[in-house]
Amino acid sequence: MAELPLKIVAGLGNPGPEHRTTRHNAGFWLVDELARRHGGEFRDYRKYSGETARITLGGKELILLKPTTYMNRSGLSIRQLSDFFKIAPGEILVAYDELDLPVGAVRLKFGGGHGGHNGVRDTMAHIGEGFWRLRLGIGHPGSKADVIDYVLSRAPQREEEAILEAVKAAADALPLLLEQGAERAMTVLHSRSGAA
Repeated sequence: MAELPLKIVAGLGNPGPEHRTTRHNAGFWLVDELARRHGGEFRDYRKYSGETARITLGGKELILLKPTTYMNRSGLSIRQLSDFFKIAPGEILVAYDELDLPVGAVRLKFGGGHGGHNGVRDTMAHIGEGFWRLRLGIGHPGSKADVIDYVLSRAPQREEEAILEAVKAAADALPLLLEQGAERAMTVLHSRSGAA
């Protein structure tokens, strides 16, 4: 597969300092890491219902997005930004926490369902299912009844470190994704060991 024409990387999470370190904000952690590495500075834009930063990666300009709509309405922000710049769903990568992957695992895929993730569900409602997904494993609490408390709380230190390592690995792989395509990036990400 040839290079991938990505234009937006959207990280899903909840705004506000009280949510910054929760598992549900792993998507925000990725776009924060990309901004930190590549000199991007987030600014709040009401017309996109989110904070955006611009970076250059592999000679291509990317817009990083953190919706400020809260997780369940993430798709509104992604649609507002993509509509304004006339960016197709296939040129968007959405990064988010994934209960169904072990802590510290990371997976890249195109399309598919929402897997019960409300941020992804809302994104699909606004732009369809034809976008790239970067799933950051946070593990599962074991009981469906515990999921809300689990995702909205901070992971123990060892697990948090594993999730942050996955975030760094994903940030490392993004230039590969842009320059050599999804297959190469998937090979690198999916073969890494690092789950807690």
